[in-house]
Amino acid sequence: MSWTPCFLSMLSTLVLGVSVPPGALDCWVFLSCLEVLQRIEGCCDRVQIDSNIAHTVGLWSYATEKLKSLGYLCGLVSEKGPNSEDLNRTVDLLAGLGAERPETANTAQSPYKKLKEALSSVEAFEKHYLDLSHATIEMYTSIGRIRSAKFVGKDLAEFYMRKKSPQKAEVYLQGALKNYLAEGWALPVTHTRKQLAECQKRLGQIENYLQTSSLLASDCHLTEEERESFCREILSFAGRQTDSPGHKIVLPLHSFAHLRDLRFTPPNAVVHVGGVLSVEITVCSQMPVPVQVEQIAIHVHFSIEKNNYRKTAEWLTKHRAAGGLVSFPTEAAPCPAPQSSLPALELCEMFERSPSDNSLNTTGIICKNVHMLLRRQESGAALEASTGVALEDGAHVLKCTSVTLEPGANTITFRTQAREPGTYTLRQLCASLGPVCFVLPHIHPPVQYDVYSQEPQLRVEPLADSLLAGIPQKVKFTVTTGHYTVKNGDSLQLSNIEAMLILCHAENRAVIYSNTREKASDAALRVQSSDKVTSISLPAAPAYHMIEFELEVLSLPSAPAAGGESAVLGTTEPHWKHRDTQKASHSMATTDHRVSIDCPWSIYSTVIALTFSMPFRTTHSLLSAGTRKYVQVCVQNLSELDFHLSDSNLVAAGDSSDLRLVPLHTDSQQHVRSEQAAFFVWELKWTREPPPPLHGQFSVGFSPASEQRLSVSLKPYTYEFQVDNFFTLYSVTAEISPPPGAELCKTGALCSLEVTITRLADLLEVDKDEALTESAEYFSTKLMYEVVDNSSNWAVCGKSSGVVSMPVCARATHRVHMEVMPLFAGYLPLPDVRLFKYLPHHSAHSSQLDADSWIENDGLSVDKHVDEQLDSSSIRSRGSGHSAASSEHKGLPMPRLQALPPGQVFNCSAGTQVLVVPSKDDHVLEVSVT
Repeated sequence: MSWTPCFLSMLSTLVLGVSVPPGALDCWVFLSCLEVLQRIEGCCDRVQIDSNIAHTVGLWSYATEKLKSLGYLCGLVSEKGPNSEDLNRTVDLLAGLGAERPETANTAQSPYKKLKEALSSVEAFEKHYLDLSHATIEMYTSIGRIRSAKFVGKDLAEFYMRKKSPQKAEVYLQGALKNYLAEGWALPVTHTRKQLAECQKRLGQIENYLQTSSLLASDCHLTEEERESFCREILSFAGRQTDSPGHKIVLPLHSFAHLRDLRFTPPNAVVHVGGVLSVEITVCSQMPVPVQVEQIAIHVHFSIEKNNYRKTAEWLTKHRAAGGLVSFPTEAAPCPAPQSSLPALELCEMFERSPSDNSLNTTGIICKNVHMLLRRQESGAALEASTGVALEDGAHVLKCTSVTLEPGANTITFRTQAREPGTYTLRQLCASLGPVCFVLPHIHPPVQYDVYSQEPQLRVEPLADSLLAGIPQKVKFTVTTGHYTVKNGDSLQLSNIEAMLILCHAENRAVIYSNTREKASDAALRVQSSDKVTSISLPAAPAYHMIEFELEVLSLPSAPAAGGESAVLGTTEPHWKHRDTQKASHSMATTDHRVSIDCPWSIYSTVIALTFSMPFRTTHSLLSAGTRKYVQVCVQNLSELDFHLSDSNLVAAGDSSDLRLVPLHTDSQQHVRSEQAAFFVWELKWTREPPPPLHGQFSVGFSPASEQRLSVSLKPYTYEFQVDNFFTLYSVTAEISPPPGAELCKTGALCSLEVTITRLADLLEVDKDEALTESAEYFSTKLMYEVVDNSSNWAVCGKSSGVVSMPVCARATHRVHMEVMPLFAGYLPLPDVRLFKYLPHHSAHSSQLDADSWIENDGLSVDKHVDEQLDSSSIRSRGSGHSAASSEHKGLPMPRLQALPPGQVFNCSAGTQVLVVPSKDDHVLEVSVT
């Protein structure tokens, strides 16, 4: 090739260390690159050339770079043109080129002629340099190497700036800056921004220049002097008098400062109309020097929600984050991302071997994730020009004037007085320096405060979890004044009801709180009560305050009433409620007291309902011991408190001159814990014999006293109950005797059981029923006896039941003998003996049948639990209840049994035990212990 001698001479010159004039090597490289490209074009068609651009574009870029270097060296790019020294250097370079080789002498566009022409004049150099630069950029772009194209463009921008063509340089500088920002090159970003600032200043782009200057003033990669110079540019422009006074230059705040946090006072950001709200913000200035800001403003968006005036401070506080402090993330400014945020290089070795002999041809290192490091991000960042930030202009603005922002954190406090109820959302933060405004367009996360206008309210609530009837307990009155100002003389008028009393004490006081629960004052509370109305005089209190005081109320106990609830004010509504099933399985009687209250701020009455629970439930039972009668009263504590029951008494209602009630409980006081019961027993004694028939009512009363933390003053509870069937009619005695000749009963041996049934009273009204028969001499009734042993200690041999005809007269006796066998050794309780009235069937055939035959027949079975299941008012037909036991007597009339009411039969052998010894021939001894 023709360029080979030139290449060899230059190479030998470098190897031998011979010095060459400046620019000679650049000339040689330029000529070499162009000659190679010219030879390629000469031997390839256009299609091949286009397909090989990726391999040849490097030569074009190299040639462009060397031509640029020669232009700067020879003064062809300076503003004034080449001087004499530059011309002498150019002559030396051209002379060093020598004569053109013969093979290219006749070529019009040979590399030699291009270089010589480019160095001959400023215009020729500009033409050739721009042609090479644009061609290189176009080729890089066509093969997708945008990053390389941007770098060539940046060199081209520098050329235009030297040629005083900033309008052409701006596009290339913006492109290079965007590429550096995307790849995170901090220093190139700073350098390019400085060039862009100079370009914008020359073009007169004031807004863009101020934005770039603010970014450079906050750039830590510049020296303090450089940062201060750019900051002074901003302050200098802000201090000028502009031609249009109303014109504002709006710039993003992130380059000037950033909002770090915000704090409300009060912390819940809820105030009433007329209240004062403080907003304290922390702004971190990024300027290198203190900056005097004319005004810092927060633009607020106001919205009125439906029924917002009804929202109370409590409701708004529940829907607001507590603490009052809101932190803001640092806004992402258009600055380079750190290199540490980019993915790490993934390098690996690469080998290429010959497919024929597997010999190593090439080796190297390749990057596997180059697509991540050099990916295109043209759409990722916009040009660093005006951001088009819109400045909101509204009626609601929080302002703070004449603020000096020191470098670093600055605290600024805004105060506002709420005028209209609604929701206020902070939208923008603006710092004004004359015509320059630095704006944070959106405050995120959203921050807002609420202003409410509240109607006066009255709330009455018990201090305890539940109110108990009959015990003086405190209830808390809370008056929320809202927009109403309570004046001296204002009072609450409560309608009185007979079932609930409001207790007046001279030491009652009311406490006044502000809406932030700070105690403002306290005052004595005057309560006056008459027959129908209780008047509570309120202390004077300003608007949006709270008045709290406590009063004692007493619900007089009353028996629960059945029926629906009453809607009449000032009345009592008894009902039943269920307590927690984990604590009690029974229901608890409650009473609602509705009270009407007239308030000074309203023409309507306020109705409140207080629910009182009955703390006790009282039940009674009638006990017998021979002819003696007892009444047992059980008082069960249904509340969660502990009581001492004292001064218990039982009196007969009506004429009770012949009856005395003698208490048998020795303790005058009984401790009754929660969910427990106390028992009281009285013996009923008559002053004459025999006792008269009694079907009366009795009252039982108790007076609980205070204990520990509970202070009670309870009037006697009255509980009325009916007592009838008051007499014991029969006594039953059972006796077991050992076998003849034996001293003790033995297991497995038959013993004799004698049952004695004795009538205790003459004919009474309770005897006049179907079982009563009349003969010539006396009345008689039929009784059925049954011997059962539910504990399985005895085996009854023979008939275990039968029917006897019992004369209805005092001291009439009937004895029944049978045999029983003990099954275990030890002290065994006697079998149970039960009595039933034997009633004939309502049929004509019943008189033809012997009752004993029915008893002996297995078709008649006796209910083992009839005493427990039947009461004095229930009659069950034994035949109908057990007709399925035997089908052979289906259709025959069956007798009926009636259980005797509790107290009419006295078992004299209850609790008696018989000693049974084991037999001698038993190998296994079983002993029953009861």
